[in-house]
Amino acid sequence: MGWHAFQSFFIAGGIHPVSVLAGFDHTTLSAALNVSTAELSTFLTRQSSGPIVHLSGSQQTNMWSKFLAQEPHERLAHLKRIVNLEEEVSPKEEEPTWSLRKILFKLLKIEGVVKRVDHKAPSAYNLYNKKPDFKNDYGWSKKLDESDYSPLKQSGNGVYLVNLSSGSLMAPHVNPTAIEYGIVLKGTGRIQIVYPNGTLAMNARVQEGDVFWVPQYFPFCQIASTNGPFEFFGFTTSARRNHPQFLVGKNSLMQSLRGPEFAAAFGIGEKRLERIANAQQEQVILPSSSAAPGDKATH
Repeated sequence: MGWHAFQSFFIAGGIHPVSVLAGFDHTTLSAALNVSTAELSTFLTRQSSGPIVHLSGSQQTNMWSKFLAQEPHERLAHLKRIVNLEEEVSPKEEEPTWSLRKILFKLLKIEGVVKRVDHKAPSAYNLYNKKPDFKNDYGWSKKLDESDYSPLKQSGNGVYLVNLSSGSLMAPHVNPTAIEYGIVLKGTGRIQIVYPNGTLAMNARVQEGDVFWVPQYFPFCQIASTNGPFEFFGFTTSARRNHPQFLVGKNSLMQSLRGPEFAAAFGIGEKRLERIANAQQEQVILPSSSAAPGDKATH
């Protein structure tokens, strides 16, 4: 899943190219956008002109078209220059290396003392006592990185804990810097993952004790069942801040990209795009939806 597997995907689009949003179950996506399924269907099928569209009245050089015209190795080199990739700093030899198992013991306060010669074990960290990084009427989320808990720097992992209220969902988003692993602690829900080409990769019902993983760069969302709250805990493969990119909701890419270019990419007018983009007033964790099944399951 490294740079050699780079594949661009389109947030805007329709029939050609397909928007990555189209890969989500349409009932779920309509709830995330807070629009009807009929409006959503039209929204996702108007564009059929290809990945490069004409923008009336624009005389600016199309940098994106130049980027797409490059060879794969040239695109890779260009992206590396843009993001200024830095290699992870290797732990100093004199510092203790903490395994994921030992960190899990500390986070969950499992009985047992980890002893190392000439090294003092770090103090325990109770994730449940941490103030939520995000909270609204539909749930909360907490994340822990190396700036919060120094042993995570040694393992190279981040930690998170999410609680979704009955029927609510974590807005569709992408992890740009890490693979994510999750463990269901309470309740039942659904995990939807989308391929970069805009098709559904997985729509699986999960319950207490199940483990799931989400590849880096793959859009996904988690949906709580309507029969109770859904809580899951997990790890990311980076101890640095993850900065997930939310595709839908207030303060998402749907909001920040809107304008004549984004509207043209969907094949619709600016006013219609603005109405759709503004329909959802919540962010990160979104309200209850009929997309969250109770006992019925399909994979």
